[in-house]
Amino acid sequence: MTEQDPRKQRSRARLLDAATTLLAKGGTEAVTIDAVTALAKVARATLYRHFGNGTELVAAAFGRLIPPAPTVSEEGDLRDQLVELMVSQATLIESAPMHVTAMCWLGMGPALEDYSSAAALESDKPELRTLRQTIVEQYRAAFDRIFGTPEAAERLGEFDYDLALAQLVGPLVFTRLATLTPLGREACERIVDDFLAARAAQIASRPSPVIAEVPPAQAL
Repeated sequence: MTEQDPRKQRSRARLLDAATTLLAKGGTEAVTIDAVTALAKVARATLYRHFGNGTELVAAAFGRLIPPAPTVSEEGDLRDQLVELMVSQATLIESAPMHVTAMCWLGMGPALEDYSSAAALESDKPELRTLRQTIVEQYRAAFDRIFGTPEAAERLGEFDYDLALAQLVGPLVFTRLATLTPLGREACERIVDDFLAARAAQIASRPSPVIAEVPPAQAL
């Protein structure tokens, strides 16, 4: 049989459907080999032909629950693009079971350490690469494009990229985890404005470079 065998594709799809259902309803503890194979009506031996272990299966299911990366127009200035991206992120986070997937991510503990490392992209485990790439795409790719523009370089200066993502996306994720009222456009605009104002204030507070005075040349 080859990877394109329809029976093999169907069995893999059933396994992923079962694992994703269990993960969304009961977290990582619910995604056991016995529970998945029973719900999918697939033999254990078949499961191990698709996934090396239970962790890989959970990673594949987790990747399914992560919403797709938002697309943002390149029109408008830095603020406009950041606001549009934030609004898109807020919608995706609210529409997806992110509170479940986030708790699942934390619940994996040491077993998932490799999935969050840079080495994951070079691994020969397809599920590990897929999960890592999905997360990178979801949370960083759109910001990479916006922060990589000349306007961003001028207005933001040098800054901690990870901290910037936490400042921008953090309130959206916290709101979802805490089951608070979803943040709308006005809140997203305030988050972006506060971020830009903080960056502007930090740049303005930096001391100007001191230019040494060069004495006039001595007359011969």
